Amino acid sequence: MKTAVIIGAGPAGLTAAYELVTRTDIKPILFEMSGDIGGISKTVNFKGNRIDIGGHRFFSKSDEVMNWWQNILPLQGKPSKDDLIVDRKPDLPEGKNRPDPETENRVMLLRSRLSRIFFLRKFFNYPISLNFTTIKNLGIVRIFKIGLSYCKTVFFPIKDEKSLEDFFINRFGNELYKTFFKDYTEKVWGVPCTRIKPDWGKQRVKGLSIKKALVHAAKSIFFKDTSIDKKNVETTLIDQFFYPKFGPGQLWEEVARIIQENGGEIHMYSEVVDINCSENNAIEIGIKHTKTGEKRNLSGDYFISTMAVKDLIAAMGGQVPDQVKNIAKGLVYRDFITVGVLLKKLAIENETKIKTMNDLVPDNWVYIQERDVKLGRLQIFNNWSPYMVKDLNNAWIGMEYFCNEGDELWSLCDKEFSEFAVNELVKIDIINTSDVLDTVVIRVPKTYPAYFGTYDQFHLIRKYVDKFENLFLIGRNGMHRYNNMDHSMLAGMAAVENIMNNIKSKDNIWDVNSEEDYHEEK
Repeated sequence: MKTAVIIGAGPAGLTAAYELVTRTDIKPILFEMSGDIGGISKTVNFKGNRIDIGGHRFFSKSDEVMNWWQNILPLQGKPSKDDLIVDRKPDLPEGKNRPDPETENRVMLLRSRLSRIFFLRKFFNYPISLNFTTIKNLGIVRIFKIGLSYCKTVFFPIKDEKSLEDFFINRFGNELYKTFFKDYTEKVWGVPCTRIKPDWGKQRVKGLSIKKALVHAAKSIFFKDTSIDKKNVETTLIDQFFYPKFGPGQLWEEVARIIQENGGEIHMYSEVVDINCSENNAIEIGIKHTKTGEKRNLSGDYFISTMAVKDLIAAMGGQVPDQVKNIAKGLVYRDFITVGVLLKKLAIENETKIKTMNDLVPDNWVYIQERDVKLGRLQIFNNWSPYMVKDLNNAWIGMEYFCNEGDELWSLCDKEFSEFAVNELVKIDIINTSDVLDTVVIRVPKTYPAYFGTYDQFHLIRKYVDKFENLFLIGRNGMHRYNNMDHSMLAGMAAVENIMNNIKSKDNIWDVNSEEDYHEEK
């Protein structure tokens, strides 16, 4: 039997393995360096309260991906716990034998989306829209400047977009860019927008503009689209999405179970330290168990890698040309810290008309634009799924920080970081210290592959690795591309298609998330 060695048990690697065990006679053998299934799409269980690392809306413009998810976890057919508590009637699609989330665990929920911006200690729509609340919060003078700046951009756009700053200004105008995009983006990446390539914007918000946001807002006044298929809606503007009952990790743990039941292998705490290749093929990998230190080698017919490109090239050793080695060494990653905070309640009040449990603010995410704190985003897990929270009388939130491994934030011990984070929320009037019940700190290195450093030479790395006919690079870190979960899955599917059809070119894999009409925000 032929074997496919897969490095990494995140969405891309698990999707590829699932496709192999369900569609071919090739045996997948997965190696995961951590003890977790799902990569950054894992779910952490802290004393019965579940944390979604980064927040994962299960939405895609790919029918294949949407159907794939529902095949693993069927969509709910009856109201969820919070629907019942607040007497909400969700618009569930018709279908027989759909599971009841109150009695069954293998279920995908249909959730309403609301993300807002917190700026000037006030809430703004996300994406920003020109409505009464925005005008009231910003003031007529600022609104006038934004409008004038946008008109200037319409008539005199930047012809050659050399940076992310140019990209944003061309779509939103200089004033709106400085108000709502500049500071937050620089929180995420830790460098000025002028140093980031415009590729990031082209992959993440390329379909969004002021014009499209206004048109969508106008349509929403007169027509409410309750369908699941939102192919003609910019992803940033979608109003509902799928979500596993117990968070994204539940789906990937179920996928891992199916892979193993069908003969695939998954080895945890296994770090790939060597990759040996001939002129045109990968031959074997060297694996070190991160707990015991035991080493072994494994050969295979196909190799699928989701490991960070910097580490992949280092593992390939002396055979790699010096130029490619140096480019790989210069690739930059942004790291991520989540602080889970369990609270009696939030201090900030729900001033919307949306009914929620305990009258919490109804947001999934809150983008923190305040310049006097380092906090980037805030998740309210109660609103993602009521089953993420052990006691629904409490508020369970995730504070998201972007940093570099080893920097001042990263180097704080967990106790210091928890205190720092809680104090930031108190400072901007979202919580009171007396309401804090518990905290936990979770660190995730190499979460965001960056579009600076030596990224502008990445095509030379791609040219080098693509010559190995049986080596396939997929996933966010595997491709050094800010992919979403569905993009990573599509890359995994494309790799398996190539293996099944003996296709040597990797172009179809690299083409994932490069289409001008496909985007997502996170």
